[in-house]
Amino acid sequence: MKFNSSIKHAQTFQNKDISIELNIHGNNEYTKVSYPVKYGLFSKLETSDYVFEFNQNHEIIHAKSRNSEWQHPSEWLKRTIGNDWVYYSTGGYSGVFEAIGEYYLPNLMYKTNSLLGGTPFCNDPIDNIVKNWHEILMRLSAADMPDPFFSWLKTIQQQTPEKLQGKAGQLFKITGSRVSVMPPDARHVDYNIIPINISDGCLYKCRFCKIKNHKKFTVRSQQNIDRQIKQLRKLYNSDITSFNALFLGEHDALNAPGDLILETAQNAHHAFNFHTSYMADSYLFIFGSADSFLNKGQAFFTKLNQLDFQTFINIGLESYDQATLDLIGKPITREMVGQAFKKIQAINNACPNIEITCNFVMDESLPGTHYDTLMTLIRDSVNRTRPKGNIYISPLKFGSPSREVLYDFYRLKAKSRFPTFLYIIQRL
Repeated sequence: MKFNSSIKHAQTFQNKDISIELNIHGNNEYTKVSYPVKYGLFSKLETSDYVFEFNQNHEIIHAKSRNSEWQHPSEWLKRTIGNDWVYYSTGGYSGVFEAIGEYYLPNLMYKTNSLLGGTPFCNDPIDNIVKNWHEILMRLSAADMPDPFFSWLKTIQQQTPEKLQGKAGQLFKITGSRVSVMPPDARHVDYNIIPINISDGCLYKCRFCKIKNHKKFTVRSQQNIDRQIKQLRKLYNSDITSFNALFLGEHDALNAPGDLILETAQNAHHAFNFHTSYMADSYLFIFGSADSFLNKGQAFFTKLNQLDFQTFINIGLESYDQATLDLIGKPITREMVGQAFKKIQAINNACPNIEITCNFVMDESLPGTHYDTLMTLIRDSVNRTRPKGNIYISPLKFGSPSREVLYDFYRLKAKSRFPTFLYIIQRL
């Protein structure tokens, strides 16, 4: 573990009504396991009915009920810095892991493209916590508690839903927009990222896309980026010790000048003290397009590979079939997709600290040639299985799970020579 002298020692208190653990040292390395794991530094409050966890800014981050109607004892709620609640369900473990590469399925409160999961927020115990967690906390008495437990309980009670929503608004104001979609590779850090927008918009305005905005692609000024870093450091405050991952946005940050990407990553690593983070290693996530990826030379990737990050770049290719590209309004050619896919393998082979992943769409309305040509890339283009270079399959429809599409996904996955997973669209 990295040394950080500011990390406090754990302390505990318990009476007949309540149990408190301050400064819990959670896992300091992200891992894939089929039991609940909490990361970073946090504190926990338990009653006979509930378990609540709080970050180092005294803001609620996890919750679960001890009610017998709670769906599963190993499932929990997570509140994001964007003030969304996410319910992590097991989904039977093996099926979820095969589909998304994680043992727990994030169930979201808003419409997304997921083919899995149910409607957990309609469950009364879950709905009760989402709506009433602060009222539950306010009913707890700090009487007869010694310091620091007395002060801690009073402080967490002051973090009202309105304050947390206001902080989310501050985040969106600092970066200039909400992160409407996180890279699929952000799952490797449980989506715990710090966003910096070095650009706005994207090169393409694809007809099928429901996520990206209509802004013309532009690069942010150095002054704007420096301001974001300074204000984000202040916003994350004490809890920044539990972060080690950076997202450079917006939808095609790879199209920004290479020097700007490299400099921003280095400056943020220093400003956010990733070198002394409680969390091991450092991660960098970026979206790219076929054009921006093909236009970046080997010198850029060599320098990127030398940074103090494990870097993931996600490229939206969507299809290797020209008829499908035309149908979904993706203004690139089949030849570009093929060139990009070939270059992806070259970078992944040459750069141990970089992984390029790519996305393809799926839907029952797409022509059969889409799947036939996709198979030539993810199976026929290599002669053995590859451990690196994830293929993410993104269903086109939102809020409309389809057994037929799910079946098609498992069929593709079984034949693919690359790790292949569903891409669940999730915002910050």
